[in-house]
Amino acid sequence: MMRKGIKRLVVSHYVLVVLLTLILAESVFLYSVRTFYYNSIASNLSNHAQVSASFYNKFHNNLNVLMFDSQLPEVVESFAHDNAELQIINNQGTVLASTSGFAVHELIKTKDVKTAAQGGTSRWIGTNATTGERVMAISTPLEWNGQPIALLRYVTSLEEVDRAISNLANIALLVGLIILATVSLISLGLANSIVKPINRITAASAMMAKGRLDTRVDEGFRYELGDLAKTLNYMAQEIVKSDQLKSDFISSISHELRTPLTSIKGWSETILLGNMQDKEETRMGLKVISKETDRLVGLVEELLDFSRLEQKQLALDIRQVDLPQLLNEVVLQLAAKAKTKGISFLYDQQGAKEPIMIPGDENRLKQVFLNIADNAVKFARQDTTIDVRVTEDSDFLSVSIHDEGITIPQVHLSRVTEKFYQVNPQGEGTGLGLAICTEIIELHSGTLTINSNELGTEVIVLLPLERPGKEECI
Repeated sequence: MMRKGIKRLVVSHYVLVVLLTLILAESVFLYSVRTFYYNSIASNLSNHAQVSASFYNKFHNNLNVLMFDSQLPEVVESFAHDNAELQIINNQGTVLASTSGFAVHELIKTKDVKTAAQGGTSRWIGTNATTGERVMAISTPLEWNGQPIALLRYVTSLEEVDRAISNLANIALLVGLIILATVSLISLGLANSIVKPINRITAASAMMAKGRLDTRVDEGFRYELGDLAKTLNYMAQEIVKSDQLKSDFISSISHELRTPLTSIKGWSETILLGNMQDKEETRMGLKVISKETDRLVGLVEELLDFSRLEQKQLALDIRQVDLPQLLNEVVLQLAAKAKTKGISFLYDQQGAKEPIMIPGDENRLKQVFLNIADNAVKFARQDTTIDVRVTEDSDFLSVSIHDEGITIPQVHLSRVTEKFYQVNPQGEGTGLGLAICTEIIELHSGTLTINSNELGTEVIVLLPLERPGKEECI
């Protein structure tokens, strides 16, 4: 017996549906066959009875009713049927004569006799009290001067007909069993075609759950099962990538934390031991500690921002922001750092004299553009220019920051905004900066796009531009 599951469910449902269909179809078929046979016999006997009665009524109507008893042998002989017993019955239901010669003077009170006594022709199916076999009887009146004087009753056995119907029923049952067995085999095959792939997918899922993420499922299954297998394999690949990214992130963040902590620990121990040569050296050590502490604070803030974004808890303080002025502050803030590499900023507002106000969170937007511009300074070649441009159209304000630096390979370009992703895992940073920038820009209903080629890298930020008469952004 099959255990509970999809296979058992599919097979049982298919078999049940086909079984009910077969029962209904065969019941209708056998009922139709039985009705056809019985109606054919009844029609044949009824026609013979009515023709006989009509003949008698037409050619014996001039006889006296008192002479009817003397006519019985002639009536029996003239109106006999080859395949049925003829009984002549009076209006009270007593058998006056019969072609069988038996049961004369027997009293019959079946429905057909009662109906014929009232002038109609009727059929009755039942069991012969003497022989115990099933019979059909057709009764019709013999009339004299419009009044029934006797009844013609034809009785035939249904045993042969019932036997033929029984044989047909057996054949139909055999055919039904063959069909049911065939459907069972087909449904079993169908169930196996569903269950076996599911079992393989389940087994592969169990292996993946145990950490065997190199396990893959055959994607050659048809229809939805193939899609499910592809999705499972894709999920495993993404988990592997995510694990690799997390491993790279842990390695990177460990390195990022170790360096400043080592510096802080080294200089603090030196100061505590009193091994400093003069005040200037002490001041330099304290500056290193302060710088490295700021670096640690920046790393922690970056991780906190990432956590808030992941939990959808980063709230924006939306106000009207003069974006060109904000960009000017970013350029001035990074100018000194850029100068150490011989890099200069070229800031172009395309002649805009008036402030360009947009709805946004000033601190978060400054964080975004500081990160982008700092990356430009970090990766630009020496003695080059970083081009910052601000343009506006009817709906958006566009900010473009272009550096003449290292080209980002195309294979990495589409992924540099992913969380924890780094083009060089051994380099500085956590791989969260651009991911956080992208999230912040999207919270402002804007977009961040990165293009890179042999001429350098360009980051384009589009932000909605508020105009007079438009609904304010809240």
